[in-house]
Amino acid sequence: MQPRIDTETPAAPGTPGTPAAVTVAGTAAAGPATQPGILLLDDDPFMLSVQSLMLRGMGLHRIVTSRRGEDALQSLQSDPQAVDIIICDLNMPGMDGIEFLQAVNASPYRGSVILLSGEGTRIMHTVQKLLGGGRLQILGALEKPARPAAMQALLERWKPLVAPRGQTPVPVYACEDIHAAIREQQWVLHYQPKVNLRSGALAGVEALVRWQHPLHGLVYPDRFIGLAEDCGAIDALTDWVLRESTRQMTQWQHEGLPMPIAMAVNVSMDNLRQPGFSSRLGALMREARLPPQDMTLEITESRLMAPSPAPLESLVRLRLQRFGLSIDDFGTGHSSLAQLRDVPFTELKVDRGFVQGARGNPIIRPMLEASIGIAKRLGMQSVAEGVETADDWQLLREIGCDLAQGYFIARPMASDRLAAWLDDWKGQSGRLLAPS
Repeated sequence: MQPRIDTETPAAPGTPGTPAAVTVAGTAAAGPATQPGILLLDDDPFMLSVQSLMLRGMGLHRIVTSRRGEDALQSLQSDPQAVDIIICDLNMPGMDGIEFLQAVNASPYRGSVILLSGEGTRIMHTVQKLLGGGRLQILGALEKPARPAAMQALLERWKPLVAPRGQTPVPVYACEDIHAAIREQQWVLHYQPKVNLRSGALAGVEALVRWQHPLHGLVYPDRFIGLAEDCGAIDALTDWVLRESTRQMTQWQHEGLPMPIAMAVNVSMDNLRQPGFSSRLGALMREARLPPQDMTLEITESRLMAPSPAPLESLVRLRLQRFGLSIDDFGTGHSSLAQLRDVPFTELKVDRGFVQGARGNPIIRPMLEASIGIAKRLGMQSVAEGVETADDWQLLREIGCDLAQGYFIARPMASDRLAAWLDDWKGQSGRLLAPS
């Protein structure tokens, strides 16, 4: 059955909480509680009508429309619970869309936003970056006139907010907590597979450290790595990660998994500054009877900047021993080309921000292709992280990327789950690689 199309009726001037220039559409057909309330903001009445009809055609009826940013802001302040998603034009007289969204971003409102404008993708991309880090969740941007399928895809990204009441406060850790975790070895490694985009074969895994906190459970590295560096504890933590990862490589070998399984481990610039770091790692690999070629050290580009003599010497010595060196999160730092020129990297790992949804994004796709091209010309292996969809996977195959890593392939997992995942992946990859 087709959804009912309600006639838009203007609210009476002076109605409490509803500015005169704002109209409420379809309030009698609110639908289920999970249906989002939508605020449409556009100075063009024809566009408002077209967008409203399109949304109602999708079965959405909780729609508020406004032609002025000032009135939309007043409406939102009067009843923030009525609006879950703001669909906003940018170029408007008076308060434009940027000013409106900045005001909303600075308010307690915690909803979502879709940009809908005729100003071009580059401007909308910049506005999304401008709003990033605030309270608003940016679902995406569309050029006018938006197609229903494209709008539907962005609306499907919306998730109802969980009320903040009753939430457990986020714990804050101190240096003594980190030192206690090191003494008691409260660490665990999870492993995320990297696969060959041509053959689908397992190419290696990345070791990702977690803190198994006795009270708070599993704590992720964004909560403690920076603290470990500040507290002078990163060397002890990295030493544990390297020893545990090499032990796991040997165990997988004994269990009969396809070998070799290359291991990637993240290292800090603080590690590279330590005298003898490269020698200690070489000795560890000899002790485990593993070739250095099976270990790649990932160095985050944004932390690398211009290496001082001590880290640069460590990197050269590691390469002389045939360890792999990967520049991680490529594209997010400030001197990428200088780093590629000066450091003997063997692998370029493209940041997820240049991978996810790249096929339909005319800004990030050329950057992804350029990054893969640079890797090829420099004889480096290319890895794309953050692969989340079959479309991401297929695009990477088309442009000649070597390896892929991301939730589409596998989430990080405990070591004892790798064999079962590999069995499942063989069937999935067979279908992905089959001719269409």
